[in-house]
Amino acid sequence: MSSEPAIPRPPLLSSWQRRLVGIALALLAVAMIGAFFTGIFLLLRAFVQTFSSVLWPLAAAGILALMLRPLALWLQRRLSLSRLTAIVLIYVLVLVTTLAVVALVLPEMIRQTLAFADYLPQMVENARSFLARHYPSVVAFLQENVDRELATKLGSTLGDYAAQLARLTLPAVNQLGSWTGSFFSLMAGVAIIPVYLFFFLKTDRDPGADLNNQLSFIRQDWREDAIFLLREFANSMVAFFRGQLLIGLIMGILMGIGFSVAGVKFGLVLGLLSGLLNIIPYFGTIIGLGTVLPTAFFQPDGGLALMGISLGIFVAVQMLEGYVLTPRIMGESTGLHPLTIIIAIFFWGVALNGLLGMILAIPLTAFFVVAWRLVKRKYLEHGHETTDAEDLALKS
Repeated sequence: MSSEPAIPRPPLLSSWQRRLVGIALALLAVAMIGAFFTGIFLLLRAFVQTFSSVLWPLAAAGILALMLRPLALWLQRRLSLSRLTAIVLIYVLVLVTTLAVVALVLPEMIRQTLAFADYLPQMVENARSFLARHYPSVVAFLQENVDRELATKLGSTLGDYAAQLARLTLPAVNQLGSWTGSFFSLMAGVAIIPVYLFFFLKTDRDPGADLNNQLSFIRQDWREDAIFLLREFANSMVAFFRGQLLIGLIMGILMGIGFSVAGVKFGLVLGLLSGLLNIIPYFGTIIGLGTVLPTAFFQPDGGLALMGISLGIFVAVQMLEGYVLTPRIMGESTGLHPLTIIIAIFFWGVALNGLLGMILAIPLTAFFVVAWRLVKRKYLEHGHETTDAEDLALKS
């Protein structure tokens, strides 16, 4: 009995169809992973926004503890003090410094701030007079078109505003109560920070070791990666805030002195404000240029010369910050391109709904850059097997 050879069945899918299905499955997996992480991000955002009044004092105290712990340990070793005595000494030093600043600097800053607010209408009038003298056609165009349009809009909306005033009275009273509650909540948060800070400084527990014990059910290499990322995030937060606060203070003092010596009205408060706002990169520079230069140009004894001197002070301080202060104080702690920093500020400002996101933009972005480099080098390029030398090079 003869048997015929079996005829091979044609494959269900051709090679290009299999390739197409593989690409589709890969894209589906990427979409699912993206949706998963997006969902986690939205949940964390909702959690942070809901419990922000509880979380921000803890976060502020934690950052301050990481910044002040080396000082507490140094005092403890150098002066042979107990941990409690070293912490109390730090509190006394902070209190004395605060009182000195309040007594010596704050009154002048308040005086200049109030004087600047009173001077703003005069500066606007000076600007209008300058335009009228040098560019009368521009003033005529504005008066003929813009002023007429504004008057028409105001006239059409005044009646609506008057009609809505009665309806808005009760909600405004209710909103006032909400604002009062928010103010007292803010004051309570500020008051609790020193208490949290005291316990954070007093403890000797290692968060990394605690996390390693709590995550004992996870693979050892994954635990090590999580602890490494946690430490990197803490280090980036400390380096950023410690460095930016010190750099901003130095820049503020230099610009305040420079503007005051140059003769710019309210130079001290404008300079300090411009410097301290640099905790958000480029933000202080934008605010400073937008306030100091017009003030220098339109003040009674000002003009192009004083504006040029003010701009020169800005450039000199910025060069000092870029070439001396940042390399010496912060080094390459972030390693981010300036364009990346600008995009990160706007992204996190929107993602975390305001100023807090803009302040945390740099450390958060640096953390995600480190996380991506870890995943890329350890899991994507080399697979799951990496040598100890590669892990050490990655985490150094």
